[in-house]
Amino acid sequence: MSREARAALLFLSPALLVLAIFFFVPVLAGFALSVTDFDLYSIGDVHNLRFIALENYVTLLRSNVFWTAFLNTLYFAVAGGPLTVAASLAAALLVNAKAARWKPFFRTVYFAPVVTTLVAVAIVFRFLYHPRFGMINRVLESIGLHGVDWLSDPLLAMPAIILVAVWKNFGYNMIIFIAGLQSIPDELYEAARIDGAGEWKQFRHVTLPMLGPTFLFVGIVTAIGYLQLFAEPYVMTHGGPLNRTLSAVMLMYQQGFKFFRMGYAAAVAFLLFLTIAAATALQMRLQERR
Repeated sequence: MSREARAALLFLSPALLVLAIFFFVPVLAGFALSVTDFDLYSIGDVHNLRFIALENYVTLLRSNVFWTAFLNTLYFAVAGGPLTVAASLAAALLVNAKAARWKPFFRTVYFAPVVTTLVAVAIVFRFLYHPRFGMINRVLESIGLHGVDWLSDPLLAMPAIILVAVWKNFGYNMIIFIAGLQSIPDELYEAARIDGAGEWKQFRHVTLPMLGPTFLFVGIVTAIGYLQLFAEPYVMTHGGPLNRTLSAVMLMYQQGFKFFRMGYAAAVAFLLFLTIAAATALQMRLQERR
């Protein structure tokens, strides 16, 4: 082994050790747990633990409740992810504009929801969505529209939660987009203006292509976060109505910590892990093609 290789291994070893302890080992342990019937009796006596191979996965894939939770999670990620990215990019463009004033102030205001406790945000929005006393229905009634029961309507409950998530999370991505916008050389915009490109063509042919790596990072981070949906439906709807807001993580929590079916919950977690890995690989593949 060369001196450079030994030096590289020396510098990488702390990070690799941390990854091994806090990522690879838990993943392997979770998979090992998912092929057992670990439950409340196994907690009391480990001799009650049995190896059942893929029985948890077979039961899971045959469960209508799991598929409902899984599809709800995909709906939340597919609908909420692009909305969050679009809102983040729009806010970044506004804040980063040369004519914009009070840029630090607006950056702070837009970023404030990110550092606000998610449970507190969910509770506040639960009151805003209240069918009788909520501010949103009051505004609708003031313009002659009928208020609706946002969180009890099976068709509106998930969109209402998506709006909360977009408001809560777009500020973080906005900061990333601002950094990406500031890294684009002004010479590219100047050359585009000389060639007769207007604002829209500059945005389409200069800004968007140069933000490719930024879009990749933001897309992956947003997808990973949104596929782990839990706090919003847990606080606002408890998974209802009719399981329309039940997420995969919420199902895992119920099975593991409410019914003490730890092996079954670990199977849910591992399938979610595979879904997140597939979503990440897909985005990286699409970025390579672009």
